Amino acid sequence: MHKKFFAYLLLFTATSLSAHGKTVMVSPKDNLQQVINTSSDGDIVKLVAGHYVGNFVISKQITLRGSNEGGKQGSIIDAQGHGHALVLKNSHITIDNLNIVNWGDDLTEQNSGIYSHEKVDHNKADGLIISNNRLSGSGFGIWLNHVTNTQVFNNKVKGNLALRSADRGNGIQVANVTHSHVFDNETSQTRDGVYVISSQNNLIENNVMHDLRYGIHYMYSYDNTVINNTAYNTRAGYALMSSRRLTIKDNKTSDSEDYGFLLNFITESTFEGNYIKDVWTKPENKVLGRDGKGLFVYNSAYNTIKNNRIDTAEIGIHLTAGSENTKVYGNSFINNPVQVKYVSNKKQEWSFEGKGNYWSNYLGWDMNGDNIGDVIFEPNDGIDQLIWQYPEMKMIMDSPVVLILRWIQKEFPVLKPPGVKDSFPLMRSSAAPKKAGHIASSLQVSDGQSEVHANKANQP
Repeated sequence: MHKKFFAYLLLFTATSLSAHGKTVMVSPKDNLQQVINTSSDGDIVKLVAGHYVGNFVISKQITLRGSNEGGKQGSIIDAQGHGHALVLKNSHITIDNLNIVNWGDDLTEQNSGIYSHEKVDHNKADGLIISNNRLSGSGFGIWLNHVTNTQVFNNKVKGNLALRSADRGNGIQVANVTHSHVFDNETSQTRDGVYVISSQNNLIENNVMHDLRYGIHYMYSYDNTVINNTAYNTRAGYALMSSRRLTIKDNKTSDSEDYGFLLNFITESTFEGNYIKDVWTKPENKVLGRDGKGLFVYNSAYNTIKNNRIDTAEIGIHLTAGSENTKVYGNSFINNPVQVKYVSNKKQEWSFEGKGNYWSNYLGWDMNGDNIGDVIFEPNDGIDQLIWQYPEMKMIMDSPVVLILRWIQKEFPVLKPPGVKDSFPLMRSSAAPKKAGHIASSLQVSDGQSEVHANKANQP
């Protein structure tokens, strides 16, 4: 049974349990903090629509729920530009249907719209539910530290564009969190959409993240699952660092400037069924050596990269710094001017059990009709490696000297440097997702060049 069901079941159970308590109606004329302080575990504190000013601390196991009646703004928690709007200091607290605004911008103090940081009785806070809220402010949106069995869903977090990206907080910050579920949220204009550090056994799914530095950012975490998220208009859709045993499946990213997926010190992980579209450095930010990379794999080993689609990136996949012992098969590399940039002294075979990858620039044939090319595909040669080392060589790519060097390399394979080889190239690509959120709405994808970005492949 899907984990979403359990999330809603948990919300229903929390509401049912509160039946043993009482429901307290609060208006903006009342002292909200005093009502919270005098409440009992299991109570529901329900805010009528209106403006509630202050920084509120919840130390009881209660539900704080807003109302949409009486106006579009609903129940507004306004922190007046400083500190945390809500601080959670207990387990089994539910925060639901609130409009939280104007908390502080001091990142050193971790100013947040919703903040849960302290351990409860020397244990992690258990069973928090944060749902259906709208948050807009300068610092962190939702900050969770030392919590477990927590559900964060259907929230919208928006940052402050008046601040530099580095000066904004993250939309949802997950630190030292275990066995929790973050899903169906939307984050935008913060620094990173969802930031995960030192956390284990969590599920991050169905979130939409846009206009950010990184959509999802992982650090020092393991045994986590990231599925079916969508990121667009970012520097990197997904930045995954110093983590292991991640399952990254069926995610989408489009319109990234530097990376679709950045894998840095990632081990024992699986990247499957992800869709990467349009990774291209903006002309005004272009410098020598800065190119958009669909997949950038740095010092990451013992991973599986399979059945992904990388479409229209300046470099399809870039492996470097000891990124070896990785299975790469079933992927589709489409309309990437440089399909592979591979910096290593060892040869790599990019196929598994007779299945390679689809390459849109493959010129081989399939005589027996088994959808596997009869000619081995090698995406790079010695000239490519010279260009990577000396990018200014791009100016003479079509010169007779380069053509002669390529011919010599072909006629005398012993001179060929170590690189990537696909012995079983596929003749057909994987299909693009039918429903790709922001991606599908703006693209018409084909196995050749997309209509929107056909001109990019011809750029220098």
